[in-house]
Amino acid sequence: MDLFAAAEQSNREQAMPLAARMRPKTLDEMVGQSHILGPDKLLRRLVKTRRLQSILLYGPPGTGKTTLARLLASETQAAFRQLNAVTSGIKELRESLDWARDELSATGSRPILFIDEIHRFNRSQQDALLPDVEAGVVALVGATTSNPYFAVNGALLSRSQVFELQLLSDEELIALMQRALSDRVHGLGKFQVTVQPDALAYCARMSEGDARRALNALELAVLSGNSYPVELTVQHMQECMQKKVLQFDPSGDGHYDMASALIKSIRGSDANASLYWLARMLESGEEIRFLCRRLVILASEDIGNADPHALTLAVATMQACEFIGLPECQLTLSQAVIYLALAPKSNSATTAIANARREVKEGKVIPVPVHLRDGHYSGSKDLGHGVGYEYAHNAEDGIAEQDYLGVDRQFYEPVERGFEHELADRYREIQRRLRT
Repeated sequence: MDLFAAAEQSNREQAMPLAARMRPKTLDEMVGQSHILGPDKLLRRLVKTRRLQSILLYGPPGTGKTTLARLLASETQAAFRQLNAVTSGIKELRESLDWARDELSATGSRPILFIDEIHRFNRSQQDALLPDVEAGVVALVGATTSNPYFAVNGALLSRSQVFELQLLSDEELIALMQRALSDRVHGLGKFQVTVQPDALAYCARMSEGDARRALNALELAVLSGNSYPVELTVQHMQECMQKKVLQFDPSGDGHYDMASALIKSIRGSDANASLYWLARMLESGEEIRFLCRRLVILASEDIGNADPHALTLAVATMQACEFIGLPECQLTLSQAVIYLALAPKSNSATTAIANARREVKEGKVIPVPVHLRDGHYSGSKDLGHGVGYEYAHNAEDGIAEQDYLGVDRQFYEPVERGFEHELADRYREIQRRLRT
């Protein structure tokens, strides 16, 4: 029976993809994530003292979240059960919590419940975890590719420690692939393979920090060889690297992170970075209306009167994109993004309205001066409304020197960039005349 069981286990392992077979057996074997697994880091100390609390592992695909969860269980010698939030419902969750209570009662050791894609649980499912997590019945390990501060409800988040996993560096991916090529038990060491120096570097670069993607491409390149020894070249790796599917979640933090990167790149006047983030958003399936709204807002918020044409162009872009749609509207968006990035920048209009609204909310309310009040209705003259008002168009240069506010306030501070430099000179002269 033992021989049959061993054979079945071996067959199952051989059927696994390389990324699954090469999962490390100890924390010391894990590649990357030294910022949370270093000798003096919090997570390593919790494992060493076997005082693991409920934690949330947050990071991109292929960074080792599932692997780390299993290692935490083996290193602390804790019972382990795994659920996937995509395929599991409240019934499976309650059964797992019952298992955790029985395990704790029988052994006195707190088990680990690993929930992959925990952000896919709805609020009621996440709330069902709270009593047992708070009571210490179970050590919850949740994994998510979405920012837990957005995707996990506050009550559960407050009872968990968040650890962010980072993309692996090219050097770490190359080391991982070299280990797989030399491992005769779990890796590809039983195959005769020669590797051109640039091949692994290319694979690492194109994998963009995703260990699973790098190992899957390496396995495909080796197993697809017509004869052995196989020589891995850059061309072989190019054939085996599938086009990366860019994830897009219109409510996820990746969506807002890329939008933030686009806006900040335009604000920083880097046209090339702006075009890259625009391309990323287009390739990810971003909604065109969302892009256009952000550009219209930016035209006033970050450019303003330094280049008044920027708003006109942004609005025209919005209208053109609505009219022609994809794929042609990418040309219009590209034109707009380049123009906005290179335009002179001013946020004086943004700060001016913020200053004025702060005065309204926090300061003493200023009454409308009598001479500015409406004098068109019957009886207004008896109240003195409008009396003394000077019609600006009757002045020689169109500027009537009178008080329009009743107190001395200055909300607008022009910058000396672009067209606003000309406005600044006119603004200072008008202010001088109105204050005399």
